[in-house]
Amino acid sequence: MKAVTIVGILLIIVGIAGFALGGISFTHEKKDVDLGPLQVAHKETNTFPISPVLSTLSFITGAGLVVMGARTK
Repeated sequence: MKAVTIVGILLIIVGIAGFALGGISFTHEKKDVDLGPLQVAHKETNTFPISPVLSTLSFITGAGLVVMGARTK
């Protein structure tokens, strides 16, 4: 496979994931109190939203790269 085709496929996957998930969520643990053996912590979830416009552009660009990679021989 050519590099252009691989990048195109990755962009298509990112575009579909942006539509399906609406964003990327991640969780991390924060320590509130740390007194020797006593530890108090909580988990915090943050979401990085992906705009539908960016998802559309990613999908269209990926499809164009795949077509361009298939035509170039």
